[in-house]
Amino acid sequence: MNGVTVLGAAPGPVLHVLDRGATVHRLDVTCGDGVRRNVVLDHPVPDYPDAGTYLGAVVGRYANRIAGGRFVLDGEPVSIAVNDRGNALHGGPDGFDRRIWSRESASANEAVFGLVSPDGDQGFPGRLTAQVRYRVLDDGVRIEFEATTDRPTVVNLTNHAYFHLDGEPASTIDDHLLQVNADEYVPVDGTGIPLGGFADVAGSPFDLRAATRLGDRVRSDHPQVRDALGIDHDFRLRAGSGEPAAVLTSARTATRLTLYTDRPGLQVYTGNFLDGTQRRASGRLLRQGDGIALEPQAHPDTPNRPEFGSARLEPGQTYRAWMEWRFG
Repeated sequence: MNGVTVLGAAPGPVLHVLDRGATVHRLDVTCGDGVRRNVVLDHPVPDYPDAGTYLGAVVGRYANRIAGGRFVLDGEPVSIAVNDRGNALHGGPDGFDRRIWSRESASANEAVFGLVSPDGDQGFPGRLTAQVRYRVLDDGVRIEFEATTDRPTVVNLTNHAYFHLDGEPASTIDDHLLQVNADEYVPVDGTGIPLGGFADVAGSPFDLRAATRLGDRVRSDHPQVRDALGIDHDFRLRAGSGEPAAVLTSARTATRLTLYTDRPGLQVYTGNFLDGTQRRASGRLLRQGDGIALEPQAHPDTPNRPEFGSARLEPGQTYRAWMEWRFG
């Protein structure tokens, strides 16, 4: 089962969401040059379960990485199934991206999808009840996440869409301009785990405080970029600034994506591991740099790093997070 829910209507955004992974499969917008394009990467629908690329999916129970798949909660060790160089990535090998979400409600412009993750799922404690709401706006899409639990646990949900504002066929995202409103980023080791705390972006390829051509940064000889094969790093967003988290622009189609969120971090991922073994729905091979993921979330490995804040959820509490994509 992999039903498709279509929200919105031209000339505004039209969003296609799959039941599997509550996945953004397609997002058609009217670009700045007046041409309508699908601005997210996709797979043929039958390929999604085994693709491993997370294209457009809701990822969890914990987005990003947990070192060694281990952390301690209330003095008790927790062990999560690992799936990325010895670490747990995006909830483990059978994360929320692989699950069939139930469509709980739908109208012309809005749909709610739900998922129940049982106690012990991938090693996480607590029965988690999660919802994601997609709402198509006049100029974009708003995504809202909620979750509740019956035992203390950790939660970090996001959407993993990859954007290419030139649609298809198109070149890489090298000529896109990216601005991220962050003064600090998180350096990582060779497996994507934080080396320590935050580092100043000044003087590094991670200084994206002004609009910057992506190709110039992903081909930097900086060791952090070289080891990650591009950018795959968390940025500490300016708390309470009222600024957008990021702005992505294509001069070729005169199109701008502005991202807003309430999350403290933004993982920027330049499609470094798209290696030509997967295809788009059109049949075109997906290669390195064919899209960029902008993932608002808690910081990586937060359950092991109290200096990063908390990803803890208690019974009686409701986890809430939101993000918006605005096109202009």
